[in-house]
Amino acid sequence: MSLKVGIVGLPNVGKSTLFKAITKKQVDCANYPFCTIEPNVGVVAVPDERLAALSKASGSSKIIPATVEFVDIAGLVAGASKGEGLGNKFLAHIREVDAIIEVVRAFDNKDIVHVTGRIDPLSDIEVINLELAYADLATVEKRLDNLRKQAKSGADRDMKILLEALEKVFQTLSAGKQARETELNDDERLAMREFQLLTMKPLLYVANVDEAQLKAGYRIPEIADDRQVALCIKLEEELASLPPEEVKDYLEALGINMTGLDRLIALAYDLLGLMTFLTSGEVETRAWTIVKGTKAPQAAGVIHTDFEKAFIRAEVIDWKDFVALGESGAREKGLLRVEGKDYVMRDGDVVHFRVGA
Repeated sequence: MSLKVGIVGLPNVGKSTLFKAITKKQVDCANYPFCTIEPNVGVVAVPDERLAALSKASGSSKIIPATVEFVDIAGLVAGASKGEGLGNKFLAHIREVDAIIEVVRAFDNKDIVHVTGRIDPLSDIEVINLELAYADLATVEKRLDNLRKQAKSGADRDMKILLEALEKVFQTLSAGKQARETELNDDERLAMREFQLLTMKPLLYVANVDEAQLKAGYRIPEIADDRQVALCIKLEEELASLPPEEVKDYLEALGINMTGLDRLIALAYDLLGLMTFLTSGEVETRAWTIVKGTKAPQAAGVIHTDFEKAFIRAEVIDWKDFVALGESGAREKGLLRVEGKDYVMRDGDVVHFRVGA
């Protein structure tokens, strides 16, 4: 599953520095066929301590983690929805991503001029979100005009669903809110997918802070805690350049087990409602990305498209039991479960799919 997250922000907020730190953690893409990495794209591993433990238990030759693709999108300025700055190019790039990380500046540094002349994260957020909402409003309004005219001569069920969805989203955007705040039923939400609305995409805020703010537990006011993370991006860039053992020593000294950058990568993965199941053997230990709620046959199809149709059963072991006992040991202890087509996958399942010819 290709997962793409766009990094956006005003000029001089630390967006490009964050991207540089991310690309220093870029994985070897040799294991990912048809993966062409452009200069503004970085593919990084989703931190998962289970992989090393499973690999050791299986004696695997290699480990292949789940990945997230980060895209550095050109800096946004007020008026982008009308073509200011890179305008249309910015909006086109952001429509292609699955989720958005919005970087705002909280640190003060007289040597780095803020584009608005003052440090105000909430004001930065308002500028960016308004530009995205204006662009969405123009998209929705144009389609609504055409759809209303068509509906006068008769509308089928699909057209009625789409029209109702667009009317609801139009009202939300007109009120200065984000499209994701609109209450839509499943049919309406499905109908809206074709528009790739910017403010419908999942959004995570990164507050770029200095080390003192980081230690003090800085948070952006009025933003939900599960939708923001404070990073000292300058520090993260330095950490990304260090050997793993030095990073480990640094984290242990602080009493934490994960860098802010790794935490951000994990949050971006979770933001899209994704989870991981695992396969492990002598050849490789691998993490596979699926949407939460995926059933066993569809999960098998992620490994190979033919597996979904040929699915017979899934042999499932909790990863902790696999690490402690191995596959044969878990089987002997009765900890290997045989699951059928209706089984809903759980995060951390180690699976052996049985499929027909």
